[in-house]
Amino acid sequence: MGRLIKNHWARLIVLTAASYQVCAAVEGFFWPKIFFDFLTKSLNPVVMPLPILQVINLVMGLAMMAWEFPLKPIAGSSIHRSLEARLAVLPLAALASILMYQSTNSAIYYVTAMVVYFWAYSEGEIICAKPWSLPQRGRPGKV
Repeated sequence: MGRLIKNHWARLIVLTAASYQVCAAVEGFFWPKIFFDFLTKSLNPVVMPLPILQVINLVMGLAMMAWEFPLKPIAGSSIHRSLEARLAVLPLAALASILMYQSTNSAIYYVTAMVVYFWAYSEGEIICAKPWSLPQRGRPGKV
């Protein structure tokens, strides 16, 4: 058995959260609702009559899917290989998704992925330039 590659696991969690966020944003266009409307009605203009929060969630979900899968222009770039950039962007995606009622589950998934990415970062894992590949180890006795 091999070791758990935490950044691959976190990528799968983020892909799940992003797909859920995109679906929730589309649903939010038809049934707009802010998550905190039981506390205050002052945030309602963010979801209706203009779907600002829905568009933010849709763009953020599509961007996270493009970053994590990744798309060809992003694959191998420094932004794709950076765990620090992911740890900086994931809280913003979680914040956008927790504000809309339909996408609160994706916020939980994003927070879980942040914990796993931080675990990977603290253990010194790297993300390879070729997507979904393993880092190559040097062979013993070879220089």
